[in-house]
Amino acid sequence: MLSFSLEAKAQDTYKRTLKMMGSRFDITVVAQNGTEGQGFIDDAVAEITRIETLISSWDANSQTSLINKNAGIKPVPVDKELYDLIERALKISKLTNGAFDISYASMDRIWKFDGSMTVMPSPEEIKKSVAKVGYKNILLNPENHSVFLTQRGMKIGFGAIGKGYAADKAKALLIKKGVIAGIINASGDLTTWGQQPDGKDWMVAITNPLNKEKAFSWLPVKNSAVVTSGNYEKFVKFDNTRYSHIIDPRTGYPSTGIISASIFTKNAELADALATSIFVMGTDVGLDFINQLKGVECVIVDEENKVHTSKNIDLKTLE
Repeated sequence: MLSFSLEAKAQDTYKRTLKMMGSRFDITVVAQNGTEGQGFIDDAVAEITRIETLISSWDANSQTSLINKNAGIKPVPVDKELYDLIERALKISKLTNGAFDISYASMDRIWKFDGSMTVMPSPEEIKKSVAKVGYKNILLNPENHSVFLTQRGMKIGFGAIGKGYAADKAKALLIKKGVIAGIINASGDLTTWGQQPDGKDWMVAITNPLNKEKAFSWLPVKNSAVVTSGNYEKFVKFDNTRYSHIIDPRTGYPSTGIISASIFTKNAELADALATSIFVMGTDVGLDFINQLKGVECVIVDEENKVHTSKNIDLKTLE
């Protein structure tokens, strides 16, 4: 969904593509030579791996898994970094009235987006599927940095925020090490800093979800992040309604009406969470919400392939 242009001198720009956190990561840095550039990329990979170990719910020994195992039993003290991430996630949940919710991991997977679904789940099944979801049942204790899920069977997961957080942390580490410019692109969760070696801004394409070869527009991204969520590949259709793989954690129903949402803001973690939230909110409510936030902009493509933008974005549409 997201692509970027590298109009830089080849000897100054170094890039590596690899799979981490179950996703494709493209790491680009500007450096003096190949040895330095690849060394910096190694540093970024190590940091992203560290984040994955911290937040993974697949790793039975991770602190996140320990929180989930003790749901309804007892609070679990965790590293301050994980505690702070959960605390920020809960703030976004409050801000979005639950459209974003890390306890979505408690949801029963009754919707299948692999082509195997032939019948829509019943209203009763859908309601039951989210019975254990609810960010208000995540209790934090700032004194010992403990996290308690109050209901047995509850789980938290960072699928809607983790890649963005990892991209932000890798960027911060590279800046600290003196890397003057680069891009971390975590499967559409993209954050940039500095400029290309020729002095030009990094450019991000807003592509047509139904035709990835065509771009609606190219936008400069200056020391900030852009995250795109899309349902153009994972969806099901019942009664001519297209249901996205992004599910409203409050109702259990998949989102409808939007095929892609791109969020522009200072950090990828926030953009990641808001892109998911916009899908759940829908075009009108989502745009109204974004227009009330300082330093956040969005581009939405609806089911009719019509482009909607927040008030401060000037899209120069490509013919």
